[in-house]
Amino acid sequence: MDVLVVGGGIGGVATALSLARRGISATVLERAPVIEEVGAGLQVGPNAWRMLTRLGVIDRLDASAVRPSRAVMKDIYTGEEITSLDFGAGFVERYGAPYTVMHRADLLSALIDGCAATGLVRLEAGKEVVHVEQTGDDATVRCSDGSTYTADALVGADGLRSTVRRFVLDDEQPVVDTYVVYRGPGPRPDGVEDAVTLHVGDGIHYMQYPVRGGQVLNRVASFKPQGTGDAAEFLERFAGACEYVRDAIAEFDLSRQWPLCDREPRGGWAHGRITLLGDAAHPMHQYLAQGACQALEDAVALGDVLGESGVDVPGAFKKYEEARFPRTSRVQRTTRLMGELCHLGGVGAQLRDHVLATRAADDYSHVEWLYAEGDA
Repeated sequence: MDVLVVGGGIGGVATALSLARRGISATVLERAPVIEEVGAGLQVGPNAWRMLTRLGVIDRLDASAVRPSRAVMKDIYTGEEITSLDFGAGFVERYGAPYTVMHRADLLSALIDGCAATGLVRLEAGKEVVHVEQTGDDATVRCSDGSTYTADALVGADGLRSTVRRFVLDDEQPVVDTYVVYRGPGPRPDGVEDAVTLHVGDGIHYMQYPVRGGQVLNRVASFKPQGTGDAAEFLERFAGACEYVRDAIAEFDLSRQWPLCDREPRGGWAHGRITLLGDAAHPMHQYLAQGACQALEDAVALGDVLGESGVDVPGAFKKYEEARFPRTSRVQRTTRLMGELCHLGGVGAQLRDHVLATRAADDYSHVEWLYAEGDA
């Protein structure tokens, strides 16, 4: 069997590796001139770390991945701690894997190296897919340079504004959220805790955690703009934040902002010999840090069903969607709720803080559904 994967990001390359480990050859087509990751930090929960273990890339990540001691939520105005979640030995024992943070480029590099080692994956950059079609026996794509590729199966892992999705579902544009994001990665200052730290406020938040072996601090800030969301408005909205947050965002590159987008959960990914994966299937906000994690779960699940199906590609793709859709839908909906919780103000924020303050750091009941083995 030969599979075409459209999209050379984490989800697409992980899919190719998952297939190769099942003895299935794959060709990855990436529209950018170079297959590389943009952005910076990435949180990898134990559910996704188990997927990386199955893909055989853990050894390639050990040097750069950081295992934070805990996740902590703080008040963005006072800097006071609201609640925390311990990631120590009890957490690792409970879920059979650690919570890790890393640079997106480091993860993609590990996956690419893993693909190269199999000898079954071909990666091609500068290939913008513009047309998709299928017959009862195969699927074909045409690229903007006129080249065509045909295989037994086609996986659309080409992100939020997926070209493949248009040929499968032909639905509406992604939902653009009212929040915008600014980023400011930089050297990790001395004394900064090795934690995933989230400062929350009324319509604003600031997040940081160490990556690259703890040497770099990934920093992200988001707010709900009243105007265009430009740099001046961003600084104005964070003017009331505590000194630590104000000092951090003073080092941000404010020349670029990122709007947040997602979609309502929708089935129908499986369409004959074509299916969707990752953000092409189920884009989600970042508040549960599960976008890439769910793409990794998709990749392993897809490799499993194709490896077990023989030549029945349509049947395998239906099994894949049936297995994944309920879980990814729940993550999409829950991450929206988490975003609302983080951005409360006034009495709502006071009630949130009061409730969360009563929760023990080793109380994992609220994340059990997300991290427990067997739920993926």
